[in-house]
Amino acid sequence: MAAKKKVEDAVPLAAPGAGTPRPRLHKFIVKNFRAISSQPVEIELDDIVVLVGPNNAGKSSILRAYEIVMQHGSKDGRLTIDDFPEGVVDPDNLPEVELHTIIYDKAPGDRWIHKTADSEWLIREQWVWDSPNKDPKRRGFDVEKDDWDDQVPWGAPNVANARRPLPHRIDAFASPDTQATEIAKLVTSKLKDKITTIKSDPEQEESDYDLVLAKIKALQTKVVEATEEEIEVIEKDISGYLEKIFPNHKVKFDAKPETDIEKTYTPFKSNADVLLGPEGGYFSEIAHQGSGARRTLLWATLKYLSEANDGEGARPHVLLLDEPEICLHPSAIREARSVLYELPSAGNWQVMITSHSPIFIDLSHDNTTVIRVSRDESAKVRSTTLFRPSRAKLSDDDKKNMKLLNICDPYVHEFFFGGKQVIVEGDTEYTAFSLLRSLHPEDYKDVQIIRARGKGVIPSVARVLLQFSKSFSILHDTDTELTATGKANPAWGMNNSIKDILGWENAGEAVHLVACKTCFETAMFGEEVKTEKPYSALSRVRTDGDARKNVKQLLDSLLDPTLDPPSGCVRWKEIGELA
Repeated sequence: MAAKKKVEDAVPLAAPGAGTPRPRLHKFIVKNFRAISSQPVEIELDDIVVLVGPNNAGKSSILRAYEIVMQHGSKDGRLTIDDFPEGVVDPDNLPEVELHTIIYDKAPGDRWIHKTADSEWLIREQWVWDSPNKDPKRRGFDVEKDDWDDQVPWGAPNVANARRPLPHRIDAFASPDTQATEIAKLVTSKLKDKITTIKSDPEQEESDYDLVLAKIKALQTKVVEATEEEIEVIEKDISGYLEKIFPNHKVKFDAKPETDIEKTYTPFKSNADVLLGPEGGYFSEIAHQGSGARRTLLWATLKYLSEANDGEGARPHVLLLDEPEICLHPSAIREARSVLYELPSAGNWQVMITSHSPIFIDLSHDNTTVIRVSRDESAKVRSTTLFRPSRAKLSDDDKKNMKLLNICDPYVHEFFFGGKQVIVEGDTEYTAFSLLRSLHPEDYKDVQIIRARGKGVIPSVARVLLQFSKSFSILHDTDTELTATGKANPAWGMNNSIKDILGWENAGEAVHLVACKTCFETAMFGEEVKTEKPYSALSRVRTDGDARKNVKQLLDSLLDPTLDPPSGCVRWKEIGELA
């Protein structure tokens, strides 16, 4: 007779009480999954994580890997052969996912809890798939023996999953029906959080909903026990008939109960309908609406969730969103970004998106990590953390500067998407260099010209670039020591702030300073321009061969520190070199 199945008791992950932080994802490590090789791809998680990189680099696979982990215990948590690298099951390189979760209660047991450098409690879990269409093997990291163990925190998959952030995955090119279903799930997840607070008796410890699920779980145990003998009889009789046609073949009837208890009972329709239409007119299913309408409805739903006050003990959520910029009108993109950045403010959401739009990066917040996903020369997926607030340590002034840059230039964060970076002081230099890029596309196809839009903002941009760029140059005007009235010129004093960059950590060999004597126009064209400076520079570079040669020499020297800038400019490290 088959062994009786043990039904695990749920263990609360977050301690009860007002103001108790909810569990959150800390780190996500993927190996041997699709194009991801045996070299791990590590994703450091934050309130907001933006995955950037070229098409087909593996960004969507990373979102999918977490989604599959959270479906462990159901058929959706199994891999197909296409999920194994190159469609081959290699016993020495099996698909593997490791998840680190920050918790706030020791209920799972001290043996599973690692204390981080920030004195937070962290639990590590691992999933390994040894063949397609089978459940993965899940293990927990035992800190007492400093190794992985076949036992796991929280027990059964459904118990553990219910204590981690619930994923909401929305693909870039999901079908209309799928998009409609995901929007409905966002709404019903909020409603489910509400019903978990309903108690017939205020003195009872668990909600009515939890008590119902507990009864269902107890019934499942009894059903398994009561039907085991009958299942064996059915299997034996059917196998007897089967063997007459297929010798040595038997049938096995898998009647295990649903491990995700919440799937066995829901107070709502399994597929809730969301309808859209004009007031007083016909309302049709959103699957029948245009792509723009579906995406706009998604933002409206997320906006509501970001402002809603979740009940105490509500399950945390993580939004996995592919390319939020798709199908949005330009005027709606900024609003969409605001919605995404506001979503974690309630303390119950984390967001991980893939994007090809620099508009969806906002470094004026303290909760945003930017990770580049790319393929190396052997086509293997690699990840690089480009920006993390705890490492960048932006000052309040830096954040204000970055916020102003976002407003003035929504594409300012394009430098996260790759290339060689050059920081310039303003629009004139940017315009001249942009024309050169259009005239010599092959020479400058991988060059990012970053407008600081002011000398005082240059250090803020440099602090961001130092998080990931191996080398970049800064171009600025020296200005004059005194104003026309003989007073000290503040613009000259800012040269000291730019010089201080060279003393920052890791800046010594990475940052190269080039200054235009007095100003860009004087250095390049031999005369100062008072009005319409960008247009004047554009005209000179386009029509004047000598001016164009000077500007090209300057740009080349910014991209290659071994080259000399033109005579009107100076490569410098000490203030005395600017005189």
